[in-house]
Amino acid sequence: MKHKITKDDFTLNNLDKSAEKIGMGGNLIPNITEEKYRERMKKRKEIQTQRVKERNKEKGLIIINTGQGKGKTTAALGMALRTIGHNHKVSIIQFIKGGWEPGESLALKIFGNKLKFHACGEGFTWETQDRNKDITLVKSSWRKAVSYIKDPNYKLIILDEIIVAIKLGYIDEDEVINGINLRPELTHVVLTGRGASEKLIDSADLVTEMKSIHHPFREQGIKAQEGIEY
Repeated sequence: MKHKITKDDFTLNNLDKSAEKIGMGGNLIPNITEEKYRERMKKRKEIQTQRVKERNKEKGLIIINTGQGKGKTTAALGMALRTIGHNHKVSIIQFIKGGWEPGESLALKIFGNKLKFHACGEGFTWETQDRNKDITLVKSSWRKAVSYIKDPNYKLIILDEIIVAIKLGYIDEDEVINGINLRPELTHVVLTGRGASEKLIDSADLVTEMKSIHHPFREQGIKAQEGIEY
């Protein structure tokens, strides 16, 4: 069913196009006098102010960080820090990487009860070499995750590497989508991992795909290092 275009949609679309047409300024528009530049940026500020004013809704978001590139978990942790900074609680459930003692889990302990970190897995498939045990751990992790998702005291839930768990067939995708929809109205849920399906992407509000351009492990034989990979 196609989304019906409303008057508000039309207004927002026009504002967005106007902002894009004027651009960001700087030396991207060099052949212009300083007076004309100031007039242009003044108009851009007016449009930007109106764009922000018109977008006045709030909702709990489903956020996906996927793709082959590095930074999916790191980006999610950035949101965790912001959330804690606003005096809200965060829960992180790590589905696959738990075989290591990652630097983030050590660092995040300083936040005490503001952040609950659960490294529930026992490492990658080639480390555990026990498919049935992996499945049991993922299902146990998911039950823990749902308890946090439904808890109104938590503003942000990060399901780290759950997309990989779905891809491996360790947990049903529909079960995850339905479980996330049990969250309170203003609770955000972040899912990370390579290979998000179209169905999972369609269920989300914000999706970012990390693209790998260079990687030192593959290209230079550089091992995983503290502070970079873990």
